[in-house]
This record gives sequence, structure tokens and C-alpha cells, in this order.
Amino acid sequence: MSLSKNLGEITEYRGVEGLVAARVTVDDNETGSGHGYVTGEVFSLAGVAEISRTTESSNETHYYDNMPAVVVSSTGADELTITTSAIPLDVLAEITGQTYDSTTGAFIEGQRENRYFAVGYKTKKTNGDEVYVWRYKGVFSIPESTHSTENDGTDAAGQELTFTGISTTHKFTKANNKGAKALNVDVAKGLADVSTFFDTVTSPDDLQPVTPPSA
Repeated sequence: MSLSKNLGEITEYRGVEGLVAARVTVDDNETGSGHGYVTGEVFSLAGVAEISRTTESSNETHYYDNMPAVVVSSTGADELTITTSAIPLDVLAEITGQTYDSTTGAFIEGQRENRYFAVGYKTKKTNGDEVYVWRYKGVFSIPESTHSTENDGTDAAGQELTFTGISTTHKFTKANNKGAKALNVDVAKGLADVSTFFDTVTSPDDLQPVTPPSA
């Protein structure tokens, strides 16, 4: 059988939407109430135009008896570059650990509180199939933004966020009792129940198969 037949339908990614986030309030591997992996309420972050990801990784070859014998691999943090529409000031204060005064609608830039977040979004393939994603733990940078004078054209600018993601401390059963960076679900396969996927942060252990209809 040729390689192309093994691959099945060839698609590319074309589309991203539904950018949301939730604050990570607990991430440990203890048992009992108040422990584990716990997040706050899911909220909309901004309109999303593009998400790109790079992952720190390295491979080093060790030699024995004058021959390459072992390759040692390591994987570090993920870095997401997220191009968004203008981020609401209250959301910007929340994700960057700064202050928002709800009585005046003022965002006060200053010293940051270190906060971890989970990030969720949908990507789409060229055949229309969707992939649902939760990335479980990371920190947002102060976003870049550009402000220009108005002219008679259509020029406008959004913002660019960097999200540095790491693995959870909490170990999930479905992740072979290890921490997890992200969950990616191919919705087109129809295997996973994604009806409430973005209502809360769906962990690997939370994700359940579709319940077959009763006879």
C-alpha cells in the first residue's frame, strides 16, 4: 500500500476561533478536597486572528566506544503567539496580573501578580473538520499593541499575546499518570463527548466517550 493511501485524506489547517481562558487556581498532585487541578470560570479573551506554536526541544547524542550510542531528548516550554482583536481592559488586567478598577473602568498598569491560565480554542481543517484544544497551564506576556493616527484608509491594528505553556504538576490518569500540556480532540471522529468542552476546562480525565443511544 502506498504512503498516500495510508495517510487518507490530506488536509491543512485553515481557521481558528473561540479563544477563551480560565485561571488555574490549584495545580498539585495531592489528594483530597482543594487539591488536584482546579480552574476558575471560563471567559472569552478576545477575537482571534492567528495562533502559532513553537516548542523548546533538544537532542544530544552520547558516544561510547567511539560510536553514537544514545540520543538524549528533552522537551521544554511551548510558546504560543496569539494575534487578537483589542483585548478588553478588564480581561487584560486579569490575564497580566495587573489592576482593574470596576468602579471607573480603569486599567492600572503596574507591578504584576504571577498568574497561570488555561487557554482554549477551536481550529479547523480545510475539509471543515474541527479540532478542540485546551492548553492547561501557562503565563501571558504583556501584549504588544500599536496605535496609529486615523486616515482615510482602512488601517487598524489588533494586539499580539505570547502565552508560555508548561506541563501541569498534577498527574492525570489518562496521561499515563503524568502531567499534561494540552488536550486536542478531533471532533470529526465522533468519539468524544464535546458538548460541554468549553463550559469548563476539560481535562484528559474529564473527557468522556460519546454515550451510545439506548436501544
